[in-house]
Amino acid sequence: MDCGLKGKVAMVAGASRGLGLAVARGLAAEGVSVSMGSRNTDSITAAAAAITKDTGAPTLAHALDVRSGESIHAWFDTTAAKFGGVDLLFVNAGGPPAGTVLSFDDAAWQGAFDLLLLSAVRMVRLAVPSMKHRGGGAIVVSTSSVVKEPIPNLALSNVVRSSVAALSKTLANELAADGIRVNHLLPGRIDTDRIRELDTIRATATGASADEVKAIFAQAIPLGRYGTPAEYASAAVFLFSDAARYITGASLQVDGGAVKAAS
Repeated sequence: MDCGLKGKVAMVAGASRGLGLAVARGLAAEGVSVSMGSRNTDSITAAAAAITKDTGAPTLAHALDVRSGESIHAWFDTTAAKFGGVDLLFVNAGGPPAGTVLSFDDAAWQGAFDLLLLSAVRMVRLAVPSMKHRGGGAIVVSTSSVVKEPIPNLALSNVVRSSVAALSKTLANELAADGIRVNHLLPGRIDTDRIRELDTIRATATGASADEVKAIFAQAIPLGRYGTPAEYASAAVFLFSDAARYITGASLQVDGGAVKAAS
């Protein structure tokens, strides 16, 4: 299927590994020029080079700290200088530390706000004028299934990511008249470094092995396994594509059916 993405320009945050890397690769495979941002210069440079080698799509690697407004601005400016603007934006950031509500001080809460919510606002604020100038665009915001069902010991993520979900819906309403669609992806247990880290934390707390923890979680998922980054990326590419041109303001779970809530 022709996704209608060939020749578009995308900015993908957190693109050196995990979900962001998979989305960058998925877009590049559709002929999108991809600007990839991540904190580690060596990692993002290697990831971008590998994608260009494998797909032939132009890429840009940029060292990015999403907690810094100046860093996000520099990423956008570099992208616009190389590719002329931006059509697609994948909003993504790493997870904050695990812990309970009362275990965190003000600095930790502020850090989670900067990492997850304010970074999203800043990315969108910079990308939207370019999208308007180019006749429209699409934004996919990545959070977590915790916005539907809070997960124990992930208080910062539960609370702040729920605010990001509200931001996504609000933006969808505000930007529709400009031809900019905004949708929201909710990954469940996708087999990434982040999920392996959380499984290890649970294993340490319970005395089980990480493999045993994974097996327990997988058993509770109706499809019986963790998802792959490529499966998640396919959902993101769909939401960016012309096939989803009448979809905005939606929240799509990519979790193998794990969330029990009806809506």
